[in-house]
Amino acid sequence: MDFDLVIRNGTVVTASDIWESCDIGIKDGTIVAIGPRLPAAPGAQEIDTEGAFITPGGVDAHVHLSQFYEATVGVDIDHSIITNGVVPDPENFVGDTFITGTRSAVAGGTTTVITFASQMKKDESIITVIEDYHKLAEDQSYCDYAFHVIITNPTPQIVENEFPRMVNEYGITSVKLYMTYKPLRLLDYQILDVMYSARKLGITTMVHAENADVIDWMTQHLEQKLMTHPYHHGTSRPPIVEAEATNRAICLAELMDTPILLVHISGGPAATHIRNAQTRLLPIYGETCPQYMFLLADSMRKGDFEGAKCVCSPPIREDKSDQDAMWAGVKNGTFTIVSSDHSPTKFNHPNGKQCGLKDGNLPYGKFRLIPNGLPGVETRVPLLFSSGVLSGRISPQKFVEVTSTNPAKLYGLKKKGSIAPGFDADLVIWYPQAKFQSFKLTNGMLHHAVDYTPFEGIELKNWPRYTIIRGKVVFSHGEVVGEMEYGQYIRRQKSLLPGPRDVWLSEWRP
Repeated sequence: MDFDLVIRNGTVVTASDIWESCDIGIKDGTIVAIGPRLPAAPGAQEIDTEGAFITPGGVDAHVHLSQFYEATVGVDIDHSIITNGVVPDPENFVGDTFITGTRSAVAGGTTTVITFASQMKKDESIITVIEDYHKLAEDQSYCDYAFHVIITNPTPQIVENEFPRMVNEYGITSVKLYMTYKPLRLLDYQILDVMYSARKLGITTMVHAENADVIDWMTQHLEQKLMTHPYHHGTSRPPIVEAEATNRAICLAELMDTPILLVHISGGPAATHIRNAQTRLLPIYGETCPQYMFLLADSMRKGDFEGAKCVCSPPIREDKSDQDAMWAGVKNGTFTIVSSDHSPTKFNHPNGKQCGLKDGNLPYGKFRLIPNGLPGVETRVPLLFSSGVLSGRISPQKFVEVTSTNPAKLYGLKKKGSIAPGFDADLVIWYPQAKFQSFKLTNGMLHHAVDYTPFEGIELKNWPRYTIIRGKVVFSHGEVVGEMEYGQYIRRQKSLLPGPRDVWLSEWRP
């Protein structure tokens, strides 16, 4: 048969099956055949996996790249920065660009990322924001990419006129809303406006659920007691803060009969609300992240200020029962996807995590001023494979489901997330387990632009040997070998997972 690439002798894993001693035939970037001993014409490239696992390329649906503002510490930002595709003041940019972030992604087995074009409070159009974000990404990505849009000013003009353009012209079928952070948060009335329009257009609404008023009250009273150490970021946001907002978001979604995804869930109480809603057959989806599965709040106690490296929202939890609830939620299907929430900020930079030291109470600083977020786009897939699959905590099929297949289905990436004829040839080939020497992770091994990893010292029992995107090897034996311009923008369809049910709580109808 006429293949460009044949991958030989692999253990192929999908969300439902495992096929041993299997070959994959690839032509023009697409999987065209799967089976044993595929015949190949002379000249076809071949890779012998030596029996190792082959999984679909990772789809990381929650990645922040090239975002030139810090909204998580209460700084008022009225308008988006129009960059025309040029990174402003690159020497003082403390995050990852599309170049560094997607380079890191492919090195960790992720072949598609969905990032965020962000509207600011006084932006009167989301189209301008989307267009400018396209310029930042064009020819700057090692992997394929798509966009969500963060909505902070849902005017009638935007939800009635620009949402349809967002879907039809740009192929963007998801928005993200915040219930916290002053520069970003929406009132319940505004959330209903967005959900109302989203239901009509088949848009998936993502919600960051934390109770903003409780956080503000707790933070003020903690500062009065000089409880400002990075660790007390978690004190200001106990699990009930997330749980209340999660339940409220579910109620609003049920009222509007519209699907939502609760992003980066960290605690057992919020997971219980999601599970209960799913048991009632509501189209409520959940996401968690490796930081909530692998770390505990003690990570924020390190040193006087080093704990700032692990400040994120919702916070990493104190009680191991919350960590166990995240693993249980992955296993039982409460969590539809596992994403990285890659939101990196350099530690040793005055505009990065060191912002927390600018307003006194040294050497601890003030947690309120620490930029929230962690790096993780490169480590998400290896962590879940090593400590999930190889430790026996989750099956290989579940790993594929939450890291690849479900993100693709949830966000309308029709040709991504599985190994089957007609799908893009996005693949991860792992090392044969018997030939791999486990190692402890250090930041120097990673490919992002950030000066730390919160997962420093964790033992990894395998790592992607090859990352393949649309039939092309982009990462091989520890080296990024792909080209920066290779990544393509993916126009998305509506979610392939269940949506509105046409079940109502009153006589009102949209």
